[in-house]
Amino acid sequence: MDILFLLTPGFTDNARDAEGKRYYCPDCAFLEGVLDCCPALRTQLDIRYVAYPRPRRDIIELVGDAHQGCPNLILDPTNHAFVDLAKFHRFGDRLHSTDTKVIVDYLADRHGAMVAHF
Repeated sequence: MDILFLLTPGFTDNARDAEGKRYYCPDCAFLEGVLDCCPALRTQLDIRYVAYPRPRRDIIELVGDAHQGCPNLILDPTNHAFVDLAKFHRFGDRLHSTDTKVIVDYLADRHGAMVAHF
């Protein structure tokens, strides 16, 4: 099963402000909207929420330290044959992407989600 990592909304970022403002990731929020529009995706993906602070160990274990950004779609190895390898990063035997457009295009092509009208 493909894994989609998203940041848990409502995080703080002390490096950005000292007021304790609560933030959300715009790209992760966009994908939450896609999941709401295409609810079948919630059963087709292993959706995992991670906290904002780095290191994000759950992601690092799968795709390494250099690619722990979110959103992050990590493909099931059985789905590698269905993608343009140039659009994905490779870490060991895993393919993944942090590019929201690549992610939504893949979700439409592979999982039958609606197509984004950019």
